[in-house]
Amino acid sequence: MLSKSENEKLCRIGPGTPMGDVFRRFWNPVLMSSELLEPGCAPVRAEILGERLVAFRDSKGQIGMMEELCMHRGASLALGRVEEGAIRCIYHGWKFGMDGTVLEMPNVPGECVHAKLKAKAYPAREAGGLIWIYMGPANKMPPFPDWGFMHLPLENLRVSRFDTEVNYMQQLEGGSDTTHVGILHTNDARPGWMDHQFTANTDLDNPASLASDDLAPELELEQTEFGFRYASTRRIRGQETVRNVRIVPIAMPSTRVIPSPKLQFVIFEVPMNDTRTTTLGVSYDIDGGPIDGWKLDEIGGRHNPMLFDHVTHRYMGTWENRFGQDRQEMEKSWSGIKGVVAEDQAIAMSQGPIVDRSQEHLVAADMALVRARKQLLESADRVRNGGDPIGVAADFSKVLACDRNIESGVEWKTLLPL
Repeated sequence: MLSKSENEKLCRIGPGTPMGDVFRRFWNPVLMSSELLEPGCAPVRAEILGERLVAFRDSKGQIGMMEELCMHRGASLALGRVEEGAIRCIYHGWKFGMDGTVLEMPNVPGECVHAKLKAKAYPAREAGGLIWIYMGPANKMPPFPDWGFMHLPLENLRVSRFDTEVNYMQQLEGGSDTTHVGILHTNDARPGWMDHQFTANTDLDNPASLASDDLAPELELEQTEFGFRYASTRRIRGQETVRNVRIVPIAMPSTRVIPSPKLQFVIFEVPMNDTRTTTLGVSYDIDGGPIDGWKLDEIGGRHNPMLFDHVTHRYMGTWENRFGQDRQEMEKSWSGIKGVVAEDQAIAMSQGPIVDRSQEHLVAADMALVRARKQLLESADRVRNGGDPIGVAADFSKVLACDRNIESGVEWKTLLPL
């Protein structure tokens, strides 16, 4: 368990907080590219790390990201005019360049005031179907992350987003917990469970398609440049010499890669504020071919309009709608909730906006999430003392997950490059 003070340190991400300072040292994805689809399109409001921002794509297609409220009188620039290399407030016409420079002030004679004012703006990049920003000190900016999916055709990626009313750490911990897969996601992971039988799910796209019904896998961790990765090794019924291994990387600051037998699911948990998280995901075939995004949404339960709003990207499960749980369906469905993503969000929401980790009782199966906490807290201490957070300049190009059956004696660490 964590102390209450450690939990506060882990969860609070606003300006000037220890964990906020850690996140600001990384390039973080904040929007899908499709949310700014065309040059000159409507700006998009975004709250990231407790700051209200506006994102826009200018007439030449460049991405800008700056504070939402005009520094003059506080009108929202999301209502602004998008121009070449700039955004203009419609209230009094103040025009701001991509770097926040004040370019025009129609209601102020002369230009002497221009040089004295500059709006807060952040460097922005676009890659892999996502829009990324860096919010930290200019002299500490790390190399732009080079994820493997950034080299694949955009049409072969499934890029997704949803926003949930919980702290980012609850989302990251859920994804760091391998033993919940065979239990919470029982219908997908363990077909035949009601008859006390097991037939492996043959859907190679489903990340909950386990090759085994072993609910207590052996866990091992390995420290890496980007953070760590862990392996969960499961026994397979009737097999003496073959085991199933799932390797899951946990990359700083709050990214995980989940495997299905065929696909990779790269999931970024980006704090909007202390109690809201935007979950951005990129799914792809490791061979680079096309994938079925509609099918992946069906597996996740994201076609349910009661739970997921594909216009606002909000997850809408609450206690009022019981997160989509059908108690009658529990006669044949483990959770009564359709879809693995919907199941995960129900659990995260049920914990409250920020879970009190001083009250938990951890077991050996929780070793990965414990390590995720430790590397974040250690990074906060490093930054406070003038150092760099773990993984800030890591090479992400070879960060992969896998789900594979292996012969006894095969070392799991040899299955993937570091």
